[in-house]
Amino acid sequence: MIIKVYTSLLLLFLVNSVWTRTVRQVYDDLDPGHWSHYTSECPQECFCPPSFPNALYCDNKGLKEIPPIPARIWYLYLQNNQIETISEKPFANATHLRWINLNKNKITNSGIESGVLSKLKRLLYLFLEENELEEVPAPLPVGLEQLRLARNKISKIPEGVFSHLENLTMLDLHQNSLLDSALQSDTFQGLNNLMQLNIAKNSLKKMPLSIPANTMQLFLDNNSIEVIPENYFSAIPKVTFLRLNYNKLSDDGIPSNGFNVSSILDLQLSHNQLTKIPPINAHLEHLHLDHNKIKSVNGTQICPVSIALEEDYGYYGNIPRLRYLRLDGNEIQPPIPLDIMICFRLLQAVVI
Repeated sequence: MIIKVYTSLLLLFLVNSVWTRTVRQVYDDLDPGHWSHYTSECPQECFCPPSFPNALYCDNKGLKEIPPIPARIWYLYLQNNQIETISEKPFANATHLRWINLNKNKITNSGIESGVLSKLKRLLYLFLEENELEEVPAPLPVGLEQLRLARNKISKIPEGVFSHLENLTMLDLHQNSLLDSALQSDTFQGLNNLMQLNIAKNSLKKMPLSIPANTMQLFLDNNSIEVIPENYFSAIPKVTFLRLNYNKLSDDGIPSNGFNVSSILDLQLSHNQLTKIPPINAHLEHLHLDHNKIKSVNGTQICPVSIALEEDYGYYGNIPRLRYLRLDGNEIQPPIPLDIMICFRLLQAVVI
């Protein structure tokens, strides 16, 4: 049974707010007369829109190397080419670069000239998705805010590669070849402002060590994780969105109060091996448990507060905040138990 779903837009808001703040700051700093001192030359292979003079579009051009970048460029689009190397020469005059998109090329670690990335002092966003990297490139610009390395062949994270990236808010390593051994206790040391960490679609069997304390969004889908360590989330007191879909979690692999964490608002445990709903916190708003092995649901048992106590608090009291519950793909038969509705009075959507 499906009741109308109202999904949360908080994730989109968080990502977009970082981008909006950065772009607004960039344009506030611009002096309209400043750009007139630069030449209007544009690489022949690329497009320089007159209405956006600090952007250079070289995407989908079949390029095998990076053309010389004019000094005025802040936003560089090089995705969907055949580029194999990143050398210092094309960036000799490009001291204002804030954004580089090199997704879908053929860049290897050996093809990145030593120190070329770290010399881009003003770079905030670096996209290197769908290349042929086997390890995280180093050294990196210390001012980076987003680093996207998804869909490579990364199996190694060099020691200390993130240690100076204090401004990094997003690190995307999903769909690589990371094993547990690649994530040491100091791997993420220095990422003091990280908000989103994506290590989905790797080969992890354990929860990663020493996640930065400010992490709000942790994505670990499509690994082979079997156990959540006791008190694991006490070291990540701000975690809000947690995705563990497509793992190997069973009832025995989850501590009695493993997910009873007040900061978690969105918990995704789809496609695991659970036979019962784990204890949750009253603050949880979205719970995904579809495609497990759950046979029945007892609202009284899973309710995070006493139903009698809930009556005493009234509608505006400390009642459970669950708004979305997904249970399809289990062995549960409708109708929804009445005690579920009594406990979770704010439910707007149930899928069963």
